[in-house]
Amino acid sequence: MPKDRRLLLIYTIILLDVLVGSAVGPVMPEFVRGLAQPQLWLSVGAGVFLGVQLFSAPVLGKLSDGYGRRPILIFSAVGTLLANVLLLPVRASLYFVNRVSDGLTNGMYATMRSAITDLSPKDELFKNLGIEGAIISLAFVLGPMAAGVLLTVLDVPPAQQASYVVGLGVTLAALNVGLSMLLRETHTQPTGVRGAELRAELGRALNLLTLWARLRAKDGPGRGLRGIVLTQVALTLSTGYYFYFVPFVSVGELGMDARAISYFFMYFGALSVGLNYVFYTYLADRINQRRAIVWLAALGVPVLAAYGLIGSSRPALYVLVTLDCFTLSLIQGLLEGLLAQRTTEEDRGEIFGLNQAFQGLASFISTLVFGVLSIIDLRLPWAWFALCLAAVAWLAGRNDEVMG
Repeated sequence: MPKDRRLLLIYTIILLDVLVGSAVGPVMPEFVRGLAQPQLWLSVGAGVFLGVQLFSAPVLGKLSDGYGRRPILIFSAVGTLLANVLLLPVRASLYFVNRVSDGLTNGMYATMRSAITDLSPKDELFKNLGIEGAIISLAFVLGPMAAGVLLTVLDVPPAQQASYVVGLGVTLAALNVGLSMLLRETHTQPTGVRGAELRAELGRALNLLTLWARLRAKDGPGRGLRGIVLTQVALTLSTGYYFYFVPFVSVGELGMDARAISYFFMYFGALSVGLNYVFYTYLADRINQRRAIVWLAALGVPVLAAYGLIGSSRPALYVLVTLDCFTLSLIQGLLEGLLAQRTTEEDRGEIFGLNQAFQGLASFISTLVFGVLSIIDLRLPWAWFALCLAAVAWLAGRNDEVMG
């Protein structure tokens, strides 16, 4: 039990937010089913959702430093609710509107990581951020499970499955709005943000060179922010495969339907949540985090490459995702912990926001790359993901000056 009960509420809000997205994910192919090259349009939708965070995340991060985490969290929860309401008519045009609107308010994770760091003693930081990772994994189990149970128990006809699952997502998103309003503020010294400052922030957020200059200005001797952010960018390029899984398993040789995709993510999430919980509760604070990142990334490279070689074998898919959970799936929390250790209460939201912006850019680039590669051959994107993960191992393996 966390010492501060606000952490329990934060974890619940994160659980529900990810659960909404993971429940709706298996039916997303239905929105683009009638379009030519549906795997490309799914990739474009994911890229748009993540890419708009390039400018929205720094602005929301700055606002959370100025006005507190709670109002930004409520704003993000309301945005998620409205974005899912847009999906109730199953139409391709509304799918793309949803991707834009949901991405614009998806500042929840930078804000939530800032809130967790606000409430965490230094000796519990890795543990609490690790629990966040485990909660996210748990949501990836419960979301597809809830969708699968709904479709099975109600025996929903295939033509209506998307509408039923989106309705479930809207209900859960509405619940999350209520929970967000219950959270007491975690940022004790908000400074406010004037209108001119907000306009300037938005202008800077639209300029990539300015974003990097701001990160460099926040960096300093021994802080190592840029090295960690660059490594996270490389990791985000490689974890674009999370968004590629649905088109790969549904359109490719595996030919999995919404129910089979749900069962697959249930297994993936269940194993991941157990491993993340054990790793971050008992091991993460006792190891050299930088070296662990190097080894986990290096071991994960052949796993990603092998996904492209499984053909129509579902057993092979399950074997590889098991190895995945023991390697690269553990890296994200280590990088978040290293970054959180280098923030202060005054700039925590801004730094997490800048980091999320660069991750949004990386996700956008990765989705464009794997979208184009998937048109040539559905197996090619896995080579791209493996190369990006190799870059993670290389960046993390450089000297202490790079990683801080």
